[in-house]
Amino acid sequence: MKIIVSGGTGFIGHALVEELARQGHEVVVLSRRSGHAPRSSVRSVEWDACSAGPWHSEVATADVVINLAGAPIADGRWTDARKRLLVESRILSTRLLVDALAGRSAPLPLLISASGIGYYGPSDDRLLDEASPIGQGFLADLSASWETEALRAGRLGTRVVLLRTGMVLEQGGGALPKMLLPFRLFAGGPVLPGTQWVSWIHRSDLIGLVQWVIATATISGPVNAVAPEAVTMKTFCATVGRVLHRPSWLPVPGLALHLALGELGTLMTTGQRVDPAKARAGGYTFRYPTLEPALRAIVNKEDQACLPSSPR
Repeated sequence: MKIIVSGGTGFIGHALVEELARQGHEVVVLSRRSGHAPRSSVRSVEWDACSAGPWHSEVATADVVINLAGAPIADGRWTDARKRLLVESRILSTRLLVDALAGRSAPLPLLISASGIGYYGPSDDRLLDEASPIGQGFLADLSASWETEALRAGRLGTRVVLLRTGMVLEQGGGALPKMLLPFRLFAGGPVLPGTQWVSWIHRSDLIGLVQWVIATATISGPVNAVAPEAVTMKTFCATVGRVLHRPSWLPVPGLALHLALGELGTLMTTGQRVDPAKARAGGYTFRYPTLEPALRAIVNKEDQACLPSSPR
């Protein structure tokens, strides 16, 4: 298959592109830097996510487009300017891709477009599946607008899948390295109140879900990209401490996060208990369905990377 990936050089996209190429697919990355690709067998085509260009001809002959473009949610305080960047980097790039699909001679078979479980808004202990209604707040509104742009492709005859992704766990990116650091310094603990839910997924399962969606023609619409075991923040941090052989004793007050991060702090002090109902019903087998083995695999990989190489 010929697979186009926007946002293919980021924390998730880079690993996804590597795996798709390893499987023998023809992979083309849409990148702001032409020629910048994760491996030699992957082609990179320049795009600025806001205007037409040579990438149009690549989309015209693609079998699958995977849209991961968008500024990172947690990389800066949510000022008005930052919020505008978060919105525009998602909405405008998705609109541009879907507009390009309208010029194809035949419908694109599959568009996989990123979204987030922020769609459901801050929630209580209710278990949320893909049929649950939209919540309230900035992330809910952003996710809904993002999905609306992607769903326009459905009117062109394209199968559209919306990956509502939770906290993605792996070394080298995402929220986990920032969370591990205080534990390594014996200063880790839960973000209060501690009862908020954390819906997470190991990056290898997120990549596995993308592959499963590509191979499963009956799947369309929203798909919750989370592991089956959501946990509370208190349990999450206790598990981190156990894996790292560190205490989880120093709670982080929500007020401190709010003062440091502003509205962005709500990401850590609120949460959603999300169920991957479609994936479970459709037969996807999670490599890491529970948290502790997922964290141990990540920490063990980090430890192995730090070991000195054997002398030759």
